[in-house]
This record gives sequence, C-alpha cells and structure tokens, in this order.
Amino acid sequence: MPSSKAVSQTLLVLTLTTGLGSCATLSDEGRERDAILTATGVTAVDLKGERVRELLAHEITMDEAATITLLNNPGLQRTFAELRLDEAQLVAATRIPNPRFSVSRLTQGSSRETGFSIGIDLIDLLLLPAQTPIARQRYDITRQEAARIAVSLAQQTRLAYVAAIFARQRRDYGREVLTAAEAGRDLARSLAVAGNISRLDAAREQAFYAEAAAQSERDKVEYNAALERLARLLGLTNTTDIRLPDRLPDLPPQPRALADIEQDALEHRLDVRLARQRFDNTVRTLKLTRITRFVNVLDLDYQTNTYNDQPRQQGVTVGFEIPIFDFGRIRTAGAEARYRAAIAEVAETAVNARSEARTAYQGYQAAYALARHYRDEVVPLQRQIAEEMQLRYNGMLISTFDLLAQAREQVAASHAWMTALNDYWVQDTILNGAVYGAGGGVREAGAPIITGRPDTPGH
Repeated sequence: MPSSKAVSQTLLVLTLTTGLGSCATLSDEGRERDAILTATGVTAVDLKGERVRELLAHEITMDEAATITLLNNPGLQRTFAELRLDEAQLVAATRIPNPRFSVSRLTQGSSRETGFSIGIDLIDLLLLPAQTPIARQRYDITRQEAARIAVSLAQQTRLAYVAAIFARQRRDYGREVLTAAEAGRDLARSLAVAGNISRLDAAREQAFYAEAAAQSERDKVEYNAALERLARLLGLTNTTDIRLPDRLPDLPPQPRALADIEQDALEHRLDVRLARQRFDNTVRTLKLTRITRFVNVLDLDYQTNTYNDQPRQQGVTVGFEIPIFDFGRIRTAGAEARYRAAIAEVAETAVNARSEARTAYQGYQAAYALARHYRDEVVPLQRQIAEEMQLRYNGMLISTFDLLAQAREQVAASHAWMTALNDYWVQDTILNGAVYGAGGGVREAGAPIITGRPDTPGH
C-alpha cells in the first residue's frame, strides 16, 4: 500500500499536469495582422515592405488607396500592436497558474522549526480545460474588433478618395467658369463704355464674375481640406505624395443588382458575426458559472516541517470556501443576465444590418437613377440649347447677353451632373459597407478616423 507521502506527491503531480495540452502559444509576430489584412482585401503581394512606395509611384485607384491605409495608417498599426498585447494576455490566461511556495523558520529558546510548503489552486487547474475555449473565444472577438476597425478605415478611405477627386474636379471646372466669366465681364465693360448696353446688364456680368471668383476660392479650400483628410487616412505626412485621377469614373452602364441584400448583410457583416461570437462566448461562460456555483475556491497544499531532532512532519492540506452566505445565486444571475443581453444584441444587430442594407441599396438606386438622368437628359439638352443659341447669335437674332445667360444655365447643369456622379460613387461605397463592411452605419469622409481599440469583453 503506497505511503501517504507517495499519495500526496502523486496527487500534486497529477494536478500540475492537468490541462497541459490546453496551453496556447503566441503566434508568429505579424501573422494575425497579415491574416486580418488579407481578409479585408489586401493581397500577399501588398504585404511586402515596399508596397506603399510602389503604389504611390503612380496614380492610385480607390482600392489601392484603401490598401495604402491598411498598410500605413498609424492608428491601425497601434490597434495591431494592442491586439498582440491582448493575445499575450489571453495566452497567459490559458497557462497553468504558478504554484505558491512558502518557507517558515521559527525559534523558541533553543528549539528551531523549519517549514516548507507548496500549493496550487485546484479550481483553476480543474477548470482549465473549460476556461481555455472561453479565452480563445474572447481573443477571437478581439481579433474581429481589429478587423472591424480595419474595414471601417478602408471604408472611410474610399469615401475620402471620392471626395478628394470630386473636389479637384470641381476646382478645375470652377477655374474654367471663372475664365469665361472674366471674359464676359470684360466684354460687358467695353460695351457699356461704348453705350451699346445698359449699366444694369454690365453689372449683372460683373456680379456673375464676382460670384465665380468667390466660388473658385471656396473650391480651392475644399480641395485642400479633402486632400488632407485623405492623406491622414493614408498615413502620409505630405499631400504631394498623392496622385489622383483628374475626374471621377464614369457611371457604369447598369446599376448593381443584388438578389438578396439582407441575407448577404447577415452573412458577411462583421458586426453580425461579432455579435454571434459574443453570444457563443456568453453561453460558454454561463455553463462554467453553473459548474462552479457552489464551490469556486479549492486549494491544495503539500507541506513539510522539521523540528529539531524529531522526524520530519509532512502532509497535504485541502481548503475550500463554505457557501454559507452566497450559494452562487448572484454569479449565476449575472451570467444569465449577460446571456439575455447577448441574445438581445444578436437580434438588434440583425435588425440594424437588414435595415441599413435596405436603406443603402435604396440610396444607391436613387443616386444611380439621378446621375443617369443628368447624363442622358439634362446635360445633352443643355448642350443642344447652347448649339441652337449659338446659331441664333450668329444670325444676330439674340444678343450677346442672351448667349451668356444660357451659358450660365449650362454651367449649372454641368455642376449638377458632377454632383450627381459624386453622390453615386458615395452611395456605391456606402452600399459596400452596409453589406460587406463593419456595420454600425457609414461615416462621412470628413469624420474623425478610428484609431483606438474598442473595449473587448474579458478585458
């Protein structure tokens, strides 16, 4: 029959080795970052170190701008660093806790007593196999949050990209309008001096020129501000490094047709997937809480003492908490409340996702229809009117100022067409975010960028 010493040592070894197979290990540096970036559309080629410089060497597209943000935005890099810290903390939570070791030396006259003890929390060891999946689930949530931030930044970059090109196109067109207005003003002055037109007509042309000059200055300021917003998202210190197209892409021949937009949003949106993961984690936590409802403290100590010339004293001490005042009801009630909250969060997220997807698709369809209307109806009609007015002017059937008045109407129609085209590309980006993005609505291009890490359950 084994001795009490052998039994206690065997028990201690068994408890120390319980759950060793559940210990997690840190991933390679940068692997999680690359996995998240790949999931948000960055290719393996883009992950190489010089890729940002290569992309900035030529005129960038909308998708390339988003790639530069994902690779170069300082706020996102900080988020990835914090994700690495979270991973280290969660891995540590799955490791076997260090044993407690104590040494005591007591004297009484000429007598001396020396004691050694080593102990460990049995509850932590026995529940380690159940706690490890929860820890991993929490880290998965943290990783999903980092992915959400990455997707949101890419979305903001696409909006800022469209806004910058539109502002540049409007600035350039405003310069052309200003040049034409200046010519009309000078002509009106000459005719007024010669007495061929009234001072009222000359004043109208002067007023149009003055308004065109003011608008041109506003266009410059708005373009510089839009370019600065884009530079901040791209993580660039100088706007001169950005090369953009001169104009927005043309309207596609047909609008996008999404068969089941609501289902796509429920399957692909990160906020929906994150809410589901939180729910699964809450279910696991509730089960663990019920397991430890009555006993959640159980200590095992192995102790040995020596006393002068007496035989060595050794043995095992087991301690546990007596549930006199709290039978685990409070912890169980709290876990059940979190469970109900998680169910409500999943339902709320699903409702919001479906509604936002429908709203975004309706806005996209309306923007496409309006832009096509300006492209196919308004602008060609104004062009036709301009040609007819030119013929009448050449035949001296109308005055110069009738021709100039019609030119102002054509300017207004062209500006409205550019605005409608810009609105279409904005709505196209919003639609992508509502169906395949991070959810929670879409930020405007000038809104503050996401640079921090949101709170994560378990931290």
